[in-house]
Amino acid sequence: MKKIILLNVLFLNLIFSQQTPAPTQDKSVLIFGGITHVGDGQIINNSVIGFTDGKIDLIASSEENWTDKLLNMFSDSNNKKYDTIIDASNQHIYPGIIALNSNLGLVEVDAVRASVDDDEAGTYLPEVRSIIAYNAESKAVESMRPNGVLVAQIAPNGGVISGSSSVVQLDAWNWEDAVIKYDQGLHINWPSPYTFGRWWLGEERGLKANNNYNKQVNDLKEFFDKSKANMNLDKSMNLKSRSMKAIFEGESTVYLYADDEKEIVDGVLFLKKIGINKIVIVGASEAKNQLDFIKENDIPVVVKQPYRFPQSVDSDPRETFMLAKKMIDKGILVSIDPSGAPQSRVSIRNLPFYAGSFSSYGIDKEAALSMITLNPAKMLGIDSEFGTIEIGKSATLFISKGDALDIISNNVTHAFISGRNISLETHQTRLWRRYSNKYSNSQ
Repeated sequence: MKKIILLNVLFLNLIFSQQTPAPTQDKSVLIFGGITHVGDGQIINNSVIGFTDGKIDLIASSEENWTDKLLNMFSDSNNKKYDTIIDASNQHIYPGIIALNSNLGLVEVDAVRASVDDDEAGTYLPEVRSIIAYNAESKAVESMRPNGVLVAQIAPNGGVISGSSSVVQLDAWNWEDAVIKYDQGLHINWPSPYTFGRWWLGEERGLKANNNYNKQVNDLKEFFDKSKANMNLDKSMNLKSRSMKAIFEGESTVYLYADDEKEIVDGVLFLKKIGINKIVIVGASEAKNQLDFIKENDIPVVVKQPYRFPQSVDSDPRETFMLAKKMIDKGILVSIDPSGAPQSRVSIRNLPFYAGSFSSYGIDKEAALSMITLNPAKMLGIDSEFGTIEIGKSATLFISKGDALDIISNNVTHAFISGRNISLETHQTRLWRRYSNKYSNSQ
């Protein structure tokens, strides 16, 4: 009986510890006095931003001829347009940060296999839809918001074709409530021309040519050919082929995971040859000699986060920080993949600081911001609603007391998703407050 009672108590604690998502915006909001970083390179000092019903309907600088309008907004309580006024003087306002290639909500505890749902068994899995496995109540999800990460691409892993990803906002009741764009992209891991020796089978440990590379590529090409031939068959007869139809018809994007030069060239040429033009390269660690090729084919790139070892032992140790700058100088659309870090789903909250680190190696600070706002929005096809602070777009933004790209000064005070004033409380902040109170009272 005691065990049953204890389990019931633990279950109830788990239920009531979950946050309640913010309700739909029903009161208009005006934010004044802040430094607005639009997301496209512009900065508006002493700005005024207003939004109603989840949409931005006002953005200007109060240094312009806004004195009379502002006085009316503040003084006439009966006729004022905005219900809630936020003073953001000397603070910074940013568009919501967008995380690409994340497994947020798909994995909770690595050591608990039942909570790991980002890697299905199999090789060719275009029918796998990551969105239906997304857990909107994950503690990892809530920990993104205090750093301004408000939108994410939820992507599967594993196999050669991992499945499809969808785009979500990070304050929701469930996956249906969270989704912004269904099945937006298909994720393909191009075979590597190199492999490491399997020491447990007595092979040398070093890097060597992959003798199966041509076969692996031909198998992948054969799968594409069959899928294209069968994609119009009844769905119940050929689910895999039907799931490939969207990329052949240009409705979704192929995310091509490729690091080596040969992988990049072979993968892009093959996809272009069969008529697939919506391509985003993920990785591209060894792409420095193929930047002209990438630019000529007008392909965006999602570079790996910079805090990692260089690809080879003789590489410049700063190479991981400098690659994005080289791509931007070539005119390539670039974003950041935060998934390469240990415990990647929780490290995604460091995405703004990865962008800040890139800015220390030659990228303009506002261009670095675009790498995690406007650029990923373009890659995901949601830039008409997200990625910048502009009239008519979703009021998905946040206010920070300091530079959001600086780990020391970033301090988010307010965050909004489609105008909803969302909670910044997390499991970590609750623990911090609990133990702060304990030790402050004991002194």
